[in-house]
Amino acid sequence: MHKDPPLPDLLNLITDIDGVAVGHATDLALGSGVTVIVFDEPAVASGTVLGGAPGGRDTGLLDPSMTVSAVDAFVFSGGSAFGLDAAGGVQAGLREVGRGFAVGSVRIPIVPQAILMDLLNGGNKDWGIHSPYRDMGYAALKAAAKGVFALGTTGAGTGATTATFKGGLGSASAVSSAGHRIAAVVAVNALGSATIGDGPHFWAAPFEKDGEFGGLGMPAVSDHRMRLKGMNTPATTIGAVVTDARLTKAEAHRLSLAGHDGFARALLPAHLPLDGDTVFAASTGRHRRDDMASLMELCHLATLVMARAIARGVYEASALPAEGAQKAWRDRS
Repeated sequence: MHKDPPLPDLLNLITDIDGVAVGHATDLALGSGVTVIVFDEPAVASGTVLGGAPGGRDTGLLDPSMTVSAVDAFVFSGGSAFGLDAAGGVQAGLREVGRGFAVGSVRIPIVPQAILMDLLNGGNKDWGIHSPYRDMGYAALKAAAKGVFALGTTGAGTGATTATFKGGLGSASAVSSAGHRIAAVVAVNALGSATIGDGPHFWAAPFEKDGEFGGLGMPAVSDHRMRLKGMNTPATTIGAVVTDARLTKAEAHRLSLAGHDGFARALLPAHLPLDGDTVFAASTGRHRRDDMASLMELCHLATLVMARAIARGVYEASALPAEGAQKAWRDRS
């Protein structure tokens, strides 16, 4: 299998985009967590939901026709609808430092959120009256940093599962021919599978760079039979694509759609009636871009980095410390 050389001076993470920090809050006993993507300055953003069972907060404002064009952060959380509390914690932390959309004398932090269903993974969800997610959102924001961050069973990927192996948090980056950086981060909690049949090979194998998820390539024969972790079990893969290229809100919306193409390249099946598949997209706008050719290349790369990030999320995951927990890809016999 052909292996491209590693990207120069890059970590293969979404923090390769200048002005982007990532923070996690992880509770292995709970079997859940929160991940926050924070922008140094408000970033032009949009997003799309193509799964049939989504959960989110402030996702409506991401429509290109809506007034607010920029966000302060994205929030990904486990906990299904309970996890929507996490955005409140992130807002509280951003408000402390004066961040937010100005409405008169008030600033309102804009933090769109997507959640995934991880309530049935064996973790202890007996949290009492109030869920822990608001505090976890605040903690994840306070932990946000530039540079290297953990993948796999961490943050929003802590409790994630798939039809075949433990899911997790993944990330990947690329550079366009014009020098624009683009990257994805994703919590892989798919109803379907990132791997082919019952084996270890990843559907995203044709796009792998430098053996980032095992370098196994494709199997001699591909098994296309549908594998699901349950016929009545909601599931959600949630991710974001971010670039330093200057985009309009409508162009960011198009980038989010291309990110969904990465879902379709890396997961089989994807976008089911019980999936909540959601992709956010954002531009830090630090590098000029004003031609159609560069936008089309960024859409192409958005598909590839998302597919690679999905495979990395499963590849890097470890099993939860709970009885009957789903085995990780690295634990296969």
